[in-house]
Amino acid sequence: MNEPAVSVVICVYTEDRWEDILAAVASVRAQSRPALETLLVVDHNQALLERLTSAYKEIDDVRVLTNAGPRGLSAGRNTGIAASYGEIIAFLDDDAVAERDWLGYFVEGYADPRVMAVGGRTVPMWASGRRPAWFPEEFDWVVGCAYKGLPGGVAEVRNVLGGNASFRRGAFDAAGGFATGIGRDGDKRPLGCEETELCIRLSRARPDAVLLLDDRAVIHHRVPGARERFGYFRTRTYAEGLSKALVARSVGAAKGLESERRYTTRVLPAGVARGLRDALLGRKGGAGRAGAIVAGVAAAAGGYVVGSVRARRGDVTFSVGELAHSTVDTAGKGGEGGSS
Repeated sequence: MNEPAVSVVICVYTEDRWEDILAAVASVRAQSRPALETLLVVDHNQALLERLTSAYKEIDDVRVLTNAGPRGLSAGRNTGIAASYGEIIAFLDDDAVAERDWLGYFVEGYADPRVMAVGGRTVPMWASGRRPAWFPEEFDWVVGCAYKGLPGGVAEVRNVLGGNASFRRGAFDAAGGFATGIGRDGDKRPLGCEETELCIRLSRARPDAVLLLDDRAVIHHRVPGARERFGYFRTRTYAEGLSKALVARSVGAAKGLESERRYTTRVLPAGVARGLRDALLGRKGGAGRAGAIVAGVAAAAGGYVVGSVRARRGDVTFSVGELAHSTVDTAGKGGEGGSS
């Protein structure tokens, strides 16, 4: 049986990440299991669009597109989905590099026709060269990475993590695209959870769907110095609470917070206990990690309360993205994108 073709979508928005973008694309093109194509979706940045178009004009398997929807990560991903040709659509962050067998492990998961999504493990690359002593592994999701508490090996999960994930095209046919209004919008508040909302919506549309996490599908994600600071940690955890409120508003609190209940009642208390034990033993960072976990929970809870009030008032809205065909292919390779 032939393996499914894979399209890789990388959403980009700033020239500040130029070298990172080139490294991300190079890691895709070096895969042991080649991708059909790599789509660079530029989020309303004409200078970056023109620069990438020039850089890849001679590369047939890389296409440069402009985000056909509103500014933000969700609309960019939806543009990539609509323009892609692969049966599987994989997503890679623009400041990450994939290990050589990344796509191979994704494709392996789709041997089971029930599998609608496969995610991988994201490993932090700290700008300082090492994890800050106070930064708890339980909160690595703050910097877009896999965190302590996720299952190991190959396991069924409620949702995959968006920066290192793949979906069968049929998943989008069943559930629609990523919701706009939940996730990130350039350099604004670091919101998230758009992939969580999509995965829950998918499971509702396809109750037989299986979503997997395969920790062999590894990418390495750059963590800039600014995100190693407690100020960012606090801001990001608060924003997560805001986002979770929107998810709960969309799919209901029972499903929207299902995984979070286990995380907050089991994983985090164990993390606090380890931190306090390390502090008693005189190990560096133990008290800081315990304190950061407590502060992170408090910030997320505060964000959730505020987000819930705003959602009830109708102050914030979001909508399921439409996967309209992209009409722009600035690199001039392949004409109009479409789903097949």
